[in-house]
Amino acid sequence: MAKVLHLPKKDWYQLKISLNNIKPPIWRRFLIQSDIKLPDLHKAIQTVMGWTNSHLHQFIIDGKFYSEPDDESFAETIDYRKIRLNKVLTKEKQTINYEYDFGDGWEHTITLEKILTDSVQKYPACLEGKRSCPPEDCGGPYGYEDLLKVISNPEDEEYNEMIEWLGAGFDPEFFDIEEINDLLKERDYGCITFD
Repeated sequence: MAKVLHLPKKDWYQLKISLNNIKPPIWRRFLIQSDIKLPDLHKAIQTVMGWTNSHLHQFIIDGKFYSEPDDESFAETIDYRKIRLNKVLTKEKQTINYEYDFGDGWEHTITLEKILTDSVQKYPACLEGKRSCPPEDCGGPYGYEDLLKVISNPEDEEYNEMIEWLGAGFDPEFFDIEEINDLLKERDYGCITFD
């Protein structure tokens, strides 16, 4: 008789991440292991949002800053390398903050929408979302707002320069869930670990 292989079941979180101070909103809803380490959550966020992991980041949880140790940091931070998500985000509707690129100041709100128990999910998965991620180094929410105004008006004196800087094909409304999910399935993408 063939031996039945039982996959280990673990809890998964359904999270919604929204980029603050942007209208219309840019957001993603995704599934992630509840026990993922915070550095790996950071990498998954970079993937689902569309950032390039080119800048510093931190989580802000109950007024405390969580990130990699940095002797040059002005704020006291907690070393997050061994902290698992389910130790800091424990109940539905609870929120934490994620900040990326301290110069541009991209602030995100992460909400735990659902706890899925006994899931046999294998990979993180993006379920839905809206709009394209802003380009890196565009000046934060206010710089992005200005960028959108410029590229919507071919008569603007900065239009050609901005289009050249952006490269061909930037569409602020574009959202490719299939590409995001393909990247999330690549177990080594961005060094995401699944332990």
